[in-house]
Amino acid sequence: MKVLLVNGSSRKNGCTGAALREVERGLNEDGIETEIFFIGNEALPDCIACHKCRETGRCVFNDKVNAFVEKSRTADGFVFGSPVYFAHPSARLLTFMDRAFYSGGGAFKFKPAAAVLSARRAGTTASMDVINKYFTINSMPVVSSTYWNQIYSTQPDETAEDKEGLMTMYNIGKNMAWLLKCIDLGKSQGLLPPENKKVLTNFIR
Repeated sequence: MKVLLVNGSSRKNGCTGAALREVERGLNEDGIETEIFFIGNEALPDCIACHKCRETGRCVFNDKVNAFVEKSRTADGFVFGSPVYFAHPSARLLTFMDRAFYSGGGAFKFKPAAAVLSARRAGTTASMDVINKYFTINSMPVVSSTYWNQIYSTQPDETAEDKEGLMTMYNIGKNMAWLLKCIDLGKSQGLLPPENKKVLTNFIR
């Protein structure tokens, strides 16, 4: 089993990266394969609602989003990490997730996911709520920890001083590993995901 950990920071080895590596440690200890996917710091176009992905199954912008969606098809779980800017996740990560989930939502359905936030001081729980909404609209089990999924620091080496934050990250990894094994055991016994029905409405009909 494999988990993709997405680093939504512009800094590959910043505070978010340090948090994800602690989640990764918990996963690896329980035999789960991992890969940290850095979205990079080059420009990412926003979704332009062209709907070409409905025809091709791929975003019209051929960049790291398409590469990630392809990897996601064979992954078993996900962790999306972000720094907190103005009490919300990084705009880069939101652009990335908008396009990935819109163009390749089927690659994520019924797979466990967790949000991880790194901040100097505040905005973590509001940011976690934003990321979690991508999961809960797509039938993805949300992985929690022993505290809200957040860690505090300004520089990467400061994360070591947030003992509770580090333990929270580590426990996300352990909890996700347990859930993945439960799902795998269920599948081996013939327990498959439900076939959800969907009705689309708006506020006038």
